[in-house]
Amino acid sequence: MNVLSTMPVALTGSAEDPDLALAGRHRPLLRLDDREPFRPLAAGYTVYRREAQSVSSKFMIRPVADCVIEYVIWYDWDIQHLYDLEHVWVHVDAAGRVVKVEASRHGARRTMTRPDGSLPVEGPRPVLYLEPGKHAHWADPGEMRAKAGLLIEGMCGAFAGAQGVHLSNRFSDRGLIGASALENRLATLKLKRMRFTPAWHFGRDSDAGEGLTLVPWPQLEAWIPGKVSSLVAALPATVPHLAAVFLDCGDTLVDEATEEKIPGTEIVVKAALMPGAGEVVEQLSRSGYRLALVADGPRATFENVLGAYGLWERFEAHVISGDVGELKPSGKMFSAAMEALGLTDVDRVRSIMVGNNLERDVLGANRFGMMSVFLSWSTRRSHTPRLRRERPLFTISHIWKLPELLERIELSLPELALCPEVSS
Repeated sequence: MNVLSTMPVALTGSAEDPDLALAGRHRPLLRLDDREPFRPLAAGYTVYRREAQSVSSKFMIRPVADCVIEYVIWYDWDIQHLYDLEHVWVHVDAAGRVVKVEASRHGARRTMTRPDGSLPVEGPRPVLYLEPGKHAHWADPGEMRAKAGLLIEGMCGAFAGAQGVHLSNRFSDRGLIGASALENRLATLKLKRMRFTPAWHFGRDSDAGEGLTLVPWPQLEAWIPGKVSSLVAALPATVPHLAAVFLDCGDTLVDEATEEKIPGTEIVVKAALMPGAGEVVEQLSRSGYRLALVADGPRATFENVLGAYGLWERFEAHVISGDVGELKPSGKMFSAAMEALGLTDVDRVRSIMVGNNLERDVLGANRFGMMSVFLSWSTRRSHTPRLRRERPLFTISHIWKLPELLERIELSLPELALCPEVSS
């Protein structure tokens, strides 16, 4: 089945369209690295016979001969983000010869020539080499590697997934595509899982399989928002991720040594945050993690302290022992948090509890079937487990280390699901 035929917008050019035949004759042959994970799926074409503003890019089109064929090439992904559009411009003379080739490279338009100055063509078709993972165009693979190899390998490796869902383009600017914080994080996780080292051998090309589907640009333009929406909507079901993050409060977010209580009560009216705690909660919230406060004490304490720093509202659920009627490690505290987030028992193994108390936070989480993280910043309570189930799955010394740990966990979730005894 044609990859584009599954979408609601029909993408079939008219056989009577003379521009379709012209575009088909000169369509680029794109050579791919042997380890390239993303193939080009479609190209939208426009033919210009006079100077004009490009209908699909920021560039002016200035034919140097009879016409210019503009190809807008669609990929679902590049190695740093969901959504990728690249361009190739082919200048053709009245005799049907290619006289100039231009192509996109990281936002710029570059004239494509081989190191010896010749045009990169085979018969009537340009032949271009795609940067592994990024799909920017070069006329010669050796020149590509010599001039940009280290940068490309970095983008395919350490910087994979850096942009999540690409939301700075002609479609997002018009409100036609978008993504939630969760969806953006999942796109990043997917691409980090796909990190690779280029082979620097280009034995594959865009003619393989069904080849590059060729349609008029307006049809491709109309199809892209629906395609992006379908890709984004599929992320939660296809990318392993944490279902929830439960956080304690005292000596996890708030320094208990600074607490000021109403005389004769356990209600705290004022306390200082631990170093980095506010920034971490804000970062986790912006990254789309579902946060639940699971803490022992009276509700007023946490409303007072966390509310003073604007953190109370960052939690989707607030499960407080004073409301539940039992303290951690009671399973009722964890069940209440799962219920408040609309989660089920199958989500336990993808949920995590972070706290400073082995006897309450860690023991409760381990008994409940969740992952446990012990925050060892404070020495107010024991760091030595008395029971086997008080042994945390992970330990961090500072709260600011939590975001990195959560990402590491998410990137290894399949293995953790199979081997829950794995620890750091």
